[in-house]
Order: sequence, then C-alpha cells, then structure tokens
Amino acid sequence: MSDFDILIVGGGHAGAQAAITLRQGKFTGSIGLISAESFAPYERPPLSKDYLAGEKDFDRILIRPESFWAEQDITLLLDHEVTAVDPGAHRVTTADGKSYGYGQLIWATGGTPRRLEVPGHDPQNMHVIRYRSDVDPLMASLPQTNRVAVIGGGYIGLEAAAVMRKFGKEVAVIEAMERVMARVAGEPLSRYYEAEHTAQGVDMRLNAKLSSFKITGQKVTGVTLESGETLPCDMVIVGIGIDPVVAPLLEVGATGGNGVRVDAHCRTSLPDVFAIGDCALHQNKFADGAWVRLESVQNANDQARVVAKTILGKPASYEAIPWFWSDQYDLHLQTIGLSLGHDDMVVRGHPKDRSFSVVYLKKGRVIALDCVNRPADYAQGRLLIMQGASPAHDQLRNINVELKEMAG
Repeated sequence: MSDFDILIVGGGHAGAQAAITLRQGKFTGSIGLISAESFAPYERPPLSKDYLAGEKDFDRILIRPESFWAEQDITLLLDHEVTAVDPGAHRVTTADGKSYGYGQLIWATGGTPRRLEVPGHDPQNMHVIRYRSDVDPLMASLPQTNRVAVIGGGYIGLEAAAVMRKFGKEVAVIEAMERVMARVAGEPLSRYYEAEHTAQGVDMRLNAKLSSFKITGQKVTGVTLESGETLPCDMVIVGIGIDPVVAPLLEVGATGGNGVRVDAHCRTSLPDVFAIGDCALHQNKFADGAWVRLESVQNANDQARVVAKTILGKPASYEAIPWFWSDQYDLHLQTIGLSLGHDDMVVRGHPKDRSFSVVYLKKGRVIALDCVNRPADYAQGRLLIMQGASPAHDQLRNINVELKEMAG
C-alpha cells in the first residue's frame, strides 16, 4: 500500500505513541509509520544510560514487541527518509524516490544530533548518541578504548561520562559554558553534579573552548583547547544538542524556524498536517506562553495523545506539565516544570546526604523542581506548580514538612 488514512513520519516515541493511541481509540483506517531507522520503534533515553552500560539488551527497550505492529495493522516502512512533502497533493517523497499519500500527516521526526566538523576527516572514533546505529559502534569499540573525551556537559554528555567511568575509562568532560547543565538547571544543581563527576574521577573542563583535533590515521587522538592544551583520547563522544528535522515542512510554507510551529491541538499551518515531539514548537503555559521545543518522552507521548484524540473526533489541547529525568551514578534526577525565567530558588534537603531538591520560583510562585533522589518532592511538587503556590522559603527548606502540605 502506498496511500494511508494516517501517515506518521518518525519512528521514535512520538510517532509510535500516535499510532498506538489511534488503535486504542478504535481508529479503523489505514496507518503507515515511516522511519529512517532500520528498527521497530524503541526507547531512546536508555541509549545513554542502561543500554550503553550493557544493562539492557535491545529487546527490552522496544516500545512494543516487533509483532505488535502487524497485529495492530500498522504498516512499518523502515529505512525510509522523507525528503519532501506536497501538502496540496497530500503526498510525501522519500530519499529513494518512493511516494506515499496521506489523508492526515503526523510529523514526528525529532531531531538529528549536532556534530563537530573535522576538516578533511571523518573520524572513526567520534560518536554521537541519538540512535541505536550510533551507540552500537560506540559499544563495540570500548574494549580498545581507555581515554574518552566528552564534548558537552548536558544530560547526554554527563550520562555518557558516568557510564564510561563505570567501565573504568579515563574521562574528560569539556563544556564551553561556565557550568554543566547551564541551560536547564540552576547553579546549585550544576555545581553538585560537577563535584560528583569530579569525585568519580572525571576531569571536568569548564569554560573550555575547542580549538582543533589531533588526527592520527582515521581517528581523533587528541582534543586541543583554545588554551593550547591537548587532551589525549581514544574516543570522542559529542553531546551538544540536536537540530529539529523540519526542513521538508518549512520548504513548503509551514510556519516555524527552530522547529515547526503548532497550535494547541498540534496542528501546523499546513492543511491536515500535525507535528509532535522534539520537532514541535509550541506555546507552553508553564513557560508563560513562550514558544518552546521540549525534548522529552513526556512531551512526545502527551502530544501524540492530543493528536490521536483530535483525529478521533475528541479534540484535546496540549496542557501537560513538562517532566524530565536523568540517571548518573546512583543519582536519580527528576525534574517537574520549567525553570526558564526563574528569579529565585531554594535548596530543600542536604546535598551531602545525596538527597535534595532545588525549588525554582518566579514572582514568589513555584514553577519547577529538580529533585535528586527525592521522589516524594517530585510527585508533590507537581501540585504546587499547578496551583501556582507561593510557600515561604522557610517552609520549602524544612524537609520535615511535606510539599503537599504547602498547597493551597
């Protein structure tokens, strides 16, 4: 079949959840799911955590067993990259020239990892972490690897650094900004994680700008900083963010830029075209209505459900509170809300006990929490954010008072 009632482009969490929710909602039309990858939909977060660490095999991170898709009459079109969209004809074209028609299109392409250019070279030992096809070669080369340079001190870079230390590798983290996780967390949390990685043996380099790479044969054997220092390495892991895959939509007039803009029902400005997940630029009420892209499983799944319900004739709006998580060593970080624009923060608990939360406030209201090994704060903090609660600082600091008691 080359025409589908619903065509989903993207085989990650968002695309998979959209197809699943449609069938759960008794949608009986044809569904096609196009993925540029060779594999049935699988979970991406474990790639930098327990899959990379060898603690979970691939079958355990599949979103559904491979047999599920055929059983649910969902056609998987793997190894197909969509390069063009014709909104007038309601058709997409793939890189190999194939064409597929749609009644409604769900764009769930996510993003591609940013890479560092090495003029004149394509190093064999420079890796990113986004897809299974990125991580499997990285894992295969670990027996020959002793020293790892991680470029980028965000979640991906730090999670990879933690796994590499578990494997006993020498690790250096190179971060261009003055602290790690600077884009997503307050300074108390950043400094805590810097200290933790340092205690675990990671060489943390902050305010460190790359100058060049030392190349030997087809491999990077050193990373040179602007200071002139060269850090020797056997492997480079690059974690400097993603670029949303939206060019085919923007080229035919969809509104957007850093992502494609969608309304509250995840509709784009193109007829019968939705966008969800990492590539969708939406107005988020938990960011005071600012246009944001959220790179999280929560966002992908919730937007997928919104679109599925809308297609099923039960229009829904995307109003979910954002949440995220990160596992590094024995530290389980859970984030609820968006700390963007916060003007105050309170540390709740004692970092030395490896259990604390950072509560972010704006104009006195709780807008987000970063919770390290404090699941109760994470669960109860949601209520404070939803209510726009304004607890006193002394209350927030008092770990003997549960957060739910501070709700209005």
